[in-house]
Amino acid sequence: MTSLINGNASGHTGDGDANLLINEVVGVRGGIGEAARRGRAAAYDTFLRGLLPARDGVALLAVGGLGRRQCAPYGDLDLVLLHAGVPGTDELAASLWYPIWDAGLRLDHSVRTVSEALSVAQDDVKVALGLLDARLVVGDRALADSLIRTAADHWRRTAVRHLTGLREVTDARWQAHGELAFLLEGDLKEAAGGLRDVGLLRAISAAGITDALRPAVRAAHLRLLDTRDALHEQVGRRVDRLVAQERDGVATLLGLEDGDALLRRVAGDARTVSHALDDAFRAADRLRSGRSRGGNGRPARRPVARDVVEHDGELVLARTAIGARPDPSLSLRIAAAAAATRLPIARATCEWLAAYCPPLPAPWPAEARAALTTLLGAGAGLVPAWETCDRYGLVDGWLPEWTRLRSLPQHNPVHRYTLDRHLVQTAHEASRHTREVERPDLLLLGALLHDIGKGLPGDHSTVGVPLAEAVATRIGLPAAETELIGTLVRLHLLLPDVATRRDLADPVTIASVAEAVGDTGTLDLLHALVRADAAATGPAAWSDWKGRLVAELVARVRTALDTGVLPEPPAPDPALLAGPLPVVHLTGDRVAVAAADRRGLLATVAGCLALHRLEVISADASAVDGRALVECRVQPRYGLPPDPVPLRADLRRAVAGDVSVTQRLRGRALASRGGGAAPRVVWHREAATDAVLLELRAADAAGLLYRVTCALDEAGALVRAARISTLGADVVDAFYLVGGWPDDATRARLEAAVLAAV
Repeated sequence: MTSLINGNASGHTGDGDANLLINEVVGVRGGIGEAARRGRAAAYDTFLRGLLPARDGVALLAVGGLGRRQCAPYGDLDLVLLHAGVPGTDELAASLWYPIWDAGLRLDHSVRTVSEALSVAQDDVKVALGLLDARLVVGDRALADSLIRTAADHWRRTAVRHLTGLREVTDARWQAHGELAFLLEGDLKEAAGGLRDVGLLRAISAAGITDALRPAVRAAHLRLLDTRDALHEQVGRRVDRLVAQERDGVATLLGLEDGDALLRRVAGDARTVSHALDDAFRAADRLRSGRSRGGNGRPARRPVARDVVEHDGELVLARTAIGARPDPSLSLRIAAAAAATRLPIARATCEWLAAYCPPLPAPWPAEARAALTTLLGAGAGLVPAWETCDRYGLVDGWLPEWTRLRSLPQHNPVHRYTLDRHLVQTAHEASRHTREVERPDLLLLGALLHDIGKGLPGDHSTVGVPLAEAVATRIGLPAAETELIGTLVRLHLLLPDVATRRDLADPVTIASVAEAVGDTGTLDLLHALVRADAAATGPAAWSDWKGRLVAELVARVRTALDTGVLPEPPAPDPALLAGPLPVVHLTGDRVAVAAADRRGLLATVAGCLALHRLEVISADASAVDGRALVECRVQPRYGLPPDPVPLRADLRRAVAGDVSVTQRLRGRALASRGGGAAPRVVWHREAATDAVLLELRAADAAGLLYRVTCALDEAGALVRAARISTLGADVVDAFYLVGGWPDDATRARLEAAVLAAV
């Protein structure tokens, strides 16, 4: 095998020449831009020609990025060794592939005859697409040309039939990788609007179905290639996912201001590619349906709304709508029709609306407001219809504020979308709750505008109020409804913040929320909005326990608003008040303990739960009939719940004062400490009935609650309730300390003890 690799048996280059070529290949890995990509392709070609001298009956073809001369710094080499049945092909292939691997290059390879390659391409559409990029590197040109010409001709004849299956594969890929334009950490190649979709556009253009590679698409493609080159350079290996920690470095290599500017550029390019591919697939569908109708068949025109007609699977304007002075609400009405019918708007129609539809007056006419409500409440049809209108500038005509919001990144680990997509997605999610509120139109508009203040200095819930009210006024809402939109924006985080950080059994908590909300109609709107907002944010923004807490808060506040009487706090579990001590109950996500001594019980339970890798979400401590009670809601820290048998045994021993368990608790807790910014303590003097609220803001860490409650206990503080809110890598933990704590010096000592424990 050594003689085959170094070329002594086949006339290949010697070891010294091969090493020199390898060094040249590795040396051109750097560089960004079209010239650098072509330079890498030329170096690879030279390397490969040194391994396979020209000979009849054998040809080495490059496909993929090398075939297109668009080689990424750390991309694969996709090669086909084509032969005409010559002997010794396997040995020849080995003499090619091994030096490539020795050079540290990733390789995708195959060895085939022309008939074998065409047969595989007929059955595998991915292979058929790859052959469209095939290029001769070295060898028998006539042999290579026969495959390249035949494969291209076969694709042109069969493309329309193949595109149906290809669309299914593409949809599955999009489902798995999401939309590059709206993701904060998208895959530049596989996500919708990425580089693989440009390959589909090339294939559709090669089939003669439509001109899919218009100048805007080609420019977007080159910028996406530049971004991938810079990402490879930044990381030093092949990677296609643009993760947050690499953004600023990639932006610097591309000469952009910062990572946000990079994300916005990628989003614009991905939108261009996605929109072009949607158009191309629809052109293929029209061609296929035209063939099925026969030569004389014509697509029917079907009215779907005023001035809107369906024609060949797309929405177009009725002939009567194109007059000397179009209706200013026309673009909104056709968008609403597209969302309601889930049919696309024809490209020519979008271009006409962008050019000739006049701006909406202020305030809007009633039909424009109705169309906006229909659009926002259309469910699954909203997002594609909105995106189409946004690509042609129509949304900027409706909402001038959208220019600032478009493709704006959200630097929060729970968010998966850019701001503009998050707002539209929230309206989509809100449409699921319109039957639960008195004013579904205000719910939908509030959902679209709830984060309009993001990207500006200050608290976005406060900053966004005048912006949202200005939009509501321009749309034509009366003053009372405009004020309600402002209230939804200002309070859209109230329910989840209170539910996860405050004691819901405390009358002060319920009274403060009831006073802020004012009436049950607003309460219902906020409850629907918070669920829609969470669903549009990402899976980390919501959970069953948070949903239960918010629902419990809403129910208690509703009682207060309906009756004017604050609800009584829930009674303790009767099972904790009977039987010999200690009592330990484990049911689902609930842990309840009763013991004889209240002092330090919460810290002991918290430490034992941390030992078993359980996170405490909420905790309540109380004393009834001489018994100390602790009830906690918990969730597994790493996904799998612990074995309840040893957990129950450890809890019993720990609350009974077993020193060995306490030592294990301290050892485990002290071994896990958080990092990041310095922790902070905030006091809330009026947030509880019979207690002072100490709020700790710190980095999350296993055993944190145990360490803090131990510190509070040792400092003489009695904790009657705790609420644990985890926000990515940080926590906001609230502790209800019994008593007034009026002395500044005493509070300072307690604060110092808590910070020292953190």
